[in-house]
Amino acid sequence: MKKIELEIVALSHSITQTHSYAVVLGEVSGLRRLPIVIGGFEAQAIAVALERMQPSRPLTHDLFANFMTTYGIDLTEVIIYKLEEGIFFAKLVCLHDGETTEIDSRTSDALAMAVRSNCKIYTYENILETAGLYLDQAEGIPATSEDVKSSAIPVSGKSVPDTDMKNMNLDELNKLLQQVLEQEDYVRAINIRDEINSRKKNK
Repeated sequence: MKKIELEIVALSHSITQTHSYAVVLGEVSGLRRLPIVIGGFEAQAIAVALERMQPSRPLTHDLFANFMTTYGIDLTEVIIYKLEEGIFFAKLVCLHDGETTEIDSRTSDALAMAVRSNCKIYTYENILETAGLYLDQAEGIPATSEDVKSSAIPVSGKSVPDTDMKNMNLDELNKLLQQVLEQEDYVRAINIRDEINSRKKNK
């Protein structure tokens, strides 16, 4: 199965849900975006590495990266290889003494390690087809990892009013999804996307 390269294009804080974040991965050779909900600690770990900040004491992901460097283990790539019941599965592909080893990982931890090792991030077409969002760069979303370094966690000042999605039809849901994406509330966008996919599956 062909791998599709991704890059981190934004870390988004939810406007409507406290302590909820989404890391937004962008297709390197296309315009699709893959938003993944992560915790506050993991969002901080990713932002620290993207901003090239040096904490006074190593964070957990820094410690793991230092351990790998000390023992000559190279993180060559991160692969998001499965999506099951809304949960993304990832693995670290490591090289040591010419031998490749794959290590299972939470996706948020794998991404925090990827930015520290400056390695490539991949997923597969079926995952992007299922969970990806097609966005226009003109909508104001950072297009490269350089952009996200200057504004690691964009937070919009306005929010789309809360609505009961169960009472909305598909057209209304798609319109709401676009409104939420314009506000860069990716955590909420994920919920709307899942509701749309669920409706299509049950048709």
